[in-house]
Amino acid sequence: MGLLVAPVLRQRLPRLKPFNRLQVIVQHLTMSRTMGTSAEVLFEKRGCAGVITMNRPQALNALNLPMIRQIHPQLKKWEQDPDTSLIIIKGAGDKAFCAGGDIRAITEAGKSGDRLAQDFFREEYILNNAIGTCQKTYVALIDGITMGGGVGLSVHGHFRIASEKTLFAMPETAIGLFPDVGGGYFLPKLSGKLGYFLALTGFRLKGRDVHKAGIATHFVEAEKMAALEKDLTELKSPSKENVADILDSYHKKCKLDQEKEFILGEHMDKINSLFSANSMEEIVQKLKTDGSPFALHQVKTISKMSPTSLKMTFRQLREGASLSLQDVLIMEYRLSQACMRGHDFHEGVRAVLIDKDQSPKWKPAVLEEVTDEFLDSCFKSLGSDDLKLQ
Repeated sequence: MGLLVAPVLRQRLPRLKPFNRLQVIVQHLTMSRTMGTSAEVLFEKRGCAGVITMNRPQALNALNLPMIRQIHPQLKKWEQDPDTSLIIIKGAGDKAFCAGGDIRAITEAGKSGDRLAQDFFREEYILNNAIGTCQKTYVALIDGITMGGGVGLSVHGHFRIASEKTLFAMPETAIGLFPDVGGGYFLPKLSGKLGYFLALTGFRLKGRDVHKAGIATHFVEAEKMAALEKDLTELKSPSKENVADILDSYHKKCKLDQEKEFILGEHMDKINSLFSANSMEEIVQKLKTDGSPFALHQVKTISKMSPTSLKMTFRQLREGASLSLQDVLIMEYRLSQACMRGHDFHEGVRAVLIDKDQSPKWKPAVLEEVTDEFLDSCFKSLGSDDLKLQ
C-alpha cells in the first residue's frame, strides 16, 4: 500500500479521540510549514549523490502526504541536475526503511468524503512512477522494515540493498486493501507464482530471503551500510555500471546467512502449482485438496483476509502481468478509490489499528459472494478522475 502501517506499529498507535482525528487530517491537508513537518524528510547533497532520508523513526518512517510532496519535486530537481549522478533513499533510525503509509488519517478522511483519500493515493502513485522512470541511478537502502508505501519507494528503482534487518511484506489483504504502489507490476514478475503467494497471504520475508526472492538486488550487512553509502557518494560522475560494481563488491564480500536455504525454497513447487489457477476460489480448493501442513496453513491465513481484497488482488496481478508500470498505477488508483468507497478497508483498519480486536467483519464474508459485476465496477475507468501521469 501505499498504506499499510505494519502490524508492528499497533502498539505505537494510541486510539485517537474524534477531535484528535480531525487534527491529524487537517495537519495532513495543510502541509504545515513548521520545522517539525519539514524535518520529516531530510535532503542532502553529498558528492555525486542526492540523499533522501525519511525522518520519522518513531513512526517507523511511515509515509504521509507532506513527505510525498517534498520528495517528488526534489527527486525531479536532482534528475535534472548535471552534478547529481545518483539518488540514494534510506530511513532514519535502526528499525525501518519505511513501514508503510499513514493510513489512519486516510481512513478517517475517506469516511468523511475528504479529499485526502484521493490526494494521498494519486500523489503517491505519481511519485512511484517518477522513481520507476528516473533517469538518474536510484539506490534504496532497505535496511529494516519495508512494507506497503516503503515498497513503492524502493522496488521500482534500479537497486535495492537489503540487510539482515530487512523485513519485507505486502500484507494489505488483511486490512481490506490490495498490494498497491505498483504491486500489480512487480509481483507477477517474481519467480513462478511467488508474487501471488506473497500478495494473497501477506507472508513476511526477512534478511537474505528478500534477495533470494528477487525483490532486493543485493544483500549487505547492516553494519556495512554506512561504508557502502560513503563509497557510493565518493564516486566521480558514476554510470549505473559503476554503481553496480560497488554494490556487487559489497554483496560478494557478505558471508552472513550465505549458506541458508531460501525460506520458501522447499515449498516453491507447491506454491507454483497451487497458486496457478483461474480464480481465487480455485486456489483455496487446490490448497484444501492438497491437504499438506503447508497448504492448510495457507488456507487458515487466507480465511482471515478480506474476500473482496483477495479477489481484487488476484485480478490485479493477472491483469498487471502484461501491463506497463504506468498502466498498472492507473488501474491501482481506480482500485484504491473503490476501496475508499467500500466497506472492508474501513473495517480492516478499525479491527487492526483502531479497536485492535483483530476480528474484522468482512462484507461479503465469503469469496463466492464477491461477484464479477462488483469487481468489474472496481476496475472501471474513473473518466476525468483517472490518475494522470506526467
